[in-house]
Amino acid sequence: MTLRELIYNSAAMEIQIGVAKINKYAVSESGDTLEVVERPSGGMSVVLADGQRSGKSAKVISTMVVRKVITLLAEGVRDGAAARAASDYLYTHRNGQVQSTLNIVSIEMESRKLLVTRNNPLPVLVFQDGEITSLDEPSDPVGLRRETRPVLTQLEIKPGLTVAVFTDGLPFAGERNGKPMDIHTAFNRMATLGESAQTIADGLMAEALELESHRPGDDISILVLGARTSSTDTVRRMSVSLPAWPG
Repeated sequence: MTLRELIYNSAAMEIQIGVAKINKYAVSESGDTLEVVERPSGGMSVVLADGQRSGKSAKVISTMVVRKVITLLAEGVRDGAAARAASDYLYTHRNGQVQSTLNIVSIEMESRKLLVTRNNPLPVLVFQDGEITSLDEPSDPVGLRRETRPVLTQLEIKPGLTVAVFTDGLPFAGERNGKPMDIHTAFNRMATLGESAQTIADGLMAEALELESHRPGDDISILVLGARTSSTDTVRRMSVSLPAWPG
């Protein structure tokens, strides 16, 4: 599935959200779940979870986590509290035997900040002021124990800011063939060119699939958020495309 673009216009700047998502090869259902929810105080949140293992069992886990988070966010609960609650919820229902990674990226219109919430050992990549940095403070998945806390980072929303979030299928792309993907270089190249969020997400996916000979060994989900200069258009736009079923 590809979420083509979600654009929130504010003054002379727009926030773009691009997503590219694909299942593990020969598996009918992805263990990754992504949802978008509007925040009561304005702005949007995107929630991405990767359930343990793959296929239907992983989908049940990731869906459980994401639905808990978006329900709480829609009620005005803060991102960190929503992530902790989702972890406790999964821990209670699965007795601490199952885990899921969790990322929340929120556009806070009141503060004009981007809030990145991580319960994921994988980093979040940030391109800002011509440089790439990695949000890689140690972070644990949700569901394994009580009181699991997320790592929170606030970023100023200004033109050129680009953030990339992904599940573990992306960094592992190419490993089986001895040519692991260099995500930092690819992301830096596209962000430096000022490509749209969707173009970057699609570009990262294309490189990963090429390394995997178009047979991904794991689910891959890529979320890219970018702040770009724009006109004074105040229309919100969103479009979605996904592969049709056979026949």
